[in-house]
Amino acid sequence: MCIIVQIAELQSQGCEMLLVTSGAVAFGRQRLRHEVLLSQSVRQALHSTTPLDSSLALLEGRACAAAGQSGLMALYEAMFSQYSICSAQILVTNMDFNDEQKRRNLAGTLSELLRMNIVPIVNANDAVAPPDDKRREQHGEINIQDNDTLAARLAVEMRADLLLLLSNVDGLFDCPPGSAEAKLIHTFYPGDQDAIAFGGKSSVGLGGMESKVKAALLALQCGTAVVIANGTDPKLTGRVLADVYGGKRVGTFFSHVKQQGPSVEEQAETAREAGRALASLQPEQRVEILCRLAELLTERQETILGANKQDLEQARASGLDASLCDRLAINPSKLSALAVGLRQLASSAGNALGKALKRMRLAPGLILEHVTVPIGLLLVIFESRPDCLPQVAGLAIASGNGVLLKGGSEAMLSNAALMSIVQEALSLHDISNAAQMVNSREDVAAVCQLVDLAIPRGSSALVRSVAKAAGTVPVLGHSEGICHVYVDEHACMDMALKIVRDSKCDYPAACNAMESLLIHRALLRSPSFEQLVDMLHSENVQIRAGPRLSKELAFGPTTAANLRTEYGGLVCTLEVVDNVCAAVSHIHHYGSGHTDTIVTEDGLFAHFSCNFFVEHPTLRKQPSNTHSKVNYHPTVYIPKEVCVVGLFVCLTSVHS
Repeated sequence: MCIIVQIAELQSQGCEMLLVTSGAVAFGRQRLRHEVLLSQSVRQALHSTTPLDSSLALLEGRACAAAGQSGLMALYEAMFSQYSICSAQILVTNMDFNDEQKRRNLAGTLSELLRMNIVPIVNANDAVAPPDDKRREQHGEINIQDNDTLAARLAVEMRADLLLLLSNVDGLFDCPPGSAEAKLIHTFYPGDQDAIAFGGKSSVGLGGMESKVKAALLALQCGTAVVIANGTDPKLTGRVLADVYGGKRVGTFFSHVKQQGPSVEEQAETAREAGRALASLQPEQRVEILCRLAELLTERQETILGANKQDLEQARASGLDASLCDRLAINPSKLSALAVGLRQLASSAGNALGKALKRMRLAPGLILEHVTVPIGLLLVIFESRPDCLPQVAGLAIASGNGVLLKGGSEAMLSNAALMSIVQEALSLHDISNAAQMVNSREDVAAVCQLVDLAIPRGSSALVRSVAKAAGTVPVLGHSEGICHVYVDEHACMDMALKIVRDSKCDYPAACNAMESLLIHRALLRSPSFEQLVDMLHSENVQIRAGPRLSKELAFGPTTAANLRTEYGGLVCTLEVVDNVCAAVSHIHHYGSGHTDTIVTEDGLFAHFSCNFFVEHPTLRKQPSNTHSKVNYHPTVYIPKEVCVVGLFVCLTSVHS
């Protein structure tokens, strides 16, 4: 039934679907079994020494096919009718393909049915088919007794775009799938056929995997794409057609063109092995790699900036959003900041691994230790931010993890330039493969299954999509960057202007850039309010008024469509609140818990904000000059020293 549902969905999207199926013989055998039972007398039923199944085995297959055709089609008609789809049965024999006129008639009939959105259900006419004759195959004739060959012949005749052959295994394996060493072949090339060891046929089919491969090669030779996938796994049958049609990595794909470079599986295996070698290095050696990476960022600055310039030119020519272009841009100051950050990381990377976080004495002479160790293989997916690459590569190096990096296509040249210096730094100790760039258009869900931790760096939509695709693989993501700045009535306006300008205008595409500016009601219509608005206008920031501010101003700016908007550019929401409590309530309701700021000179409010915006009834007003900026994550808190390392439980014996 799941296959019927998917056929209906794809047909509603404009696809022309043709179903090749069998089952008439099995259906008819059940019906004839019932007839045999009814035809026996009581004496025969009680005293027969021949098992019923043995007598049924002697039934003529052609008779079973004739008896089962009507029941099989009635079943399909009942299922398709639930989705208002009409089906039609077509029975063919070898002669229908060997005669040119009959082939044209068959193609014309199928084309007319497809034109009318009718699903043709095609099967070999087993009721009149002659016994299987291997001599025909030896003389070059193609036998369509099995459905795989029949489907391939139909795909060729109808010039189909895709042929999907469903099996009871996940695809084509390099040896029988029951063996422990069997590996699924995701992409099969015609020249690789000799390297495959085929098993036997299934218990319910006439073909087997060897038959499917021959049929697939026949269709591939004539220009039809072919996929062999599992049609019986309950985890897959609900979406196998949609996944294959959507280009996801399902089953075995047949192709004439060999992939350039290593596959993702090979990259993952290589990175994992090199990551183990990285973890086994001395701390001083990992520090040396980080320092060398920082040096290369400065030495290769011209090369990196040149590659980034080409990416920017192509991005602007293709109409990429301005905020994404801002994230894409690299300048000398960014490279300098990256180099400084890597050196700071190197100074603290010496004790990242092997650090005992906790010790517990379980019994005399037995101590339980929690020790930091590498997680294994990381996958980092990032959008339009090539400067993210050396950051995450540095963290992976410091923590002894192998890493797969998957960046956006808009930053391809920049990523390649940065990746080359990362691998050059790793080559100091012959582990350049510990960091690998994934450039193929693989499905994220398939890549996630190869790693131990996925880390998306980008928009909230990217984080959600990766979290959904990862399945059981852990995902270390972040929340949206809906960041607030609240300017209190007691704030120093010169300081507030600098903070607001820096928070919004320095890097508007950053995740911690200000998206909403809250002001105390006492500042409304004051010179301070005018200064804030004029400063934002001078920086070309578009203001969107909140609902409360819109009521206060007769001719104010455009009203914000949503107070939970991450603009990612020179746009911000401006809203008025009654006091700091109202500001905190607004931030809790509309914020994302990323980065929020209170600007004030009132010590009570400063202390209030330092306590993560939780009002404490015993607070007393204490005068001071304070600007408090709080970075907090209410959903997940991960200490810096363990954010990229795992925990390893080690039992050690202690001798007195």
